[in-house]
Amino acid sequence: MSEDYSEAEDHRSRHSDSEHPDAPAESVDRAELLAAHLRPLIADGSEASRRPRIMVMAFEGWNDAGGAASAAIRTVASSLEAEVLEKLTEEEYYDFQFSRPKILRNQGHREIIWPSTTILRAEQPGVGFELLFVHGVEPSFRWQSYTADLLTKAAEYDVDAVVLMGALLADVPHTRPIPASFSAEDETLQEAIDVDSPTYEGPTGIVGVLAHTAYQAGIPAISLWAAVPHYVGQAPSPKAQLALMRKLEELLGLGLETGELAEDAAAWERGVDELAEDDTEIGDYVKRLEEATDTTNLPEASGDAIAEEFERYLRRRRPPE
Repeated sequence: MSEDYSEAEDHRSRHSDSEHPDAPAESVDRAELLAAHLRPLIADGSEASRRPRIMVMAFEGWNDAGGAASAAIRTVASSLEAEVLEKLTEEEYYDFQFSRPKILRNQGHREIIWPSTTILRAEQPGVGFELLFVHGVEPSFRWQSYTADLLTKAAEYDVDAVVLMGALLADVPHTRPIPASFSAEDETLQEAIDVDSPTYEGPTGIVGVLAHTAYQAGIPAISLWAAVPHYVGQAPSPKAQLALMRKLEELLGLGLETGELAEDAAAWERGVDELAEDDTEIGDYVKRLEEATDTTNLPEASGDAIAEEFERYLRRRRPPE
């Protein structure tokens, strides 16, 4: 994987305390702000009273450092018991020498799993949004056709907004909370949910293409990125996955059970600590990154951060309507 460091640095440099996974709670409910922004956009008719429909997307490949984004969407979809609606399996999108099919055993039989894109739906009465999930492998060819196919599917399912998740390698220390941030190109959407405009210029992946094309097509599009320490960028990256899931909780008002993942993230951090102790060069580099990070305001021990964690706890315990 060859993530673009300048793109990661752009997301990191625009990062603020309010976009931090353990940052002080927002003074307003971002999920409710998003719902309020989308409700007037729902077409009049028999479905005028339905909840806003959100499509969350993540892709394996260049925009998936440490496998964090694809792992996050799989975990969230599974926890919400999302069911498969359909799969896009067109061979013309993939170079199978690059995105190779896999042979797996299924109930004693061997089968070939080809690169594909899966669309799932979660039926969650207690959530403020109707949720669809798209998980796939970044295509090798015909990106414009692939993007058009996915956004056509979004239109067929009456999607009101899309959320694109990605993860990038960056010069951040593993010992601090993983930075994760939102952005949107639509100025009205930026104001409505209090997110920044993207400023990056340079090579991009399918996540960036989809976000920009959705915006051009008039579909509200929100990008969510996590920064993965580049010196431990291989998969899995449970701490970055956890950061993405917590930000998705905030945006969509979900109550996800993340206790086991938090334990995995803590174990991952201890493992990297041991690596840094055994390698003086890495250890010194991590200390420099920590010093640079600590010059900013770290809010993890603040009262607002504790309140935000308590709100997550309440969402997990809230009975379905």
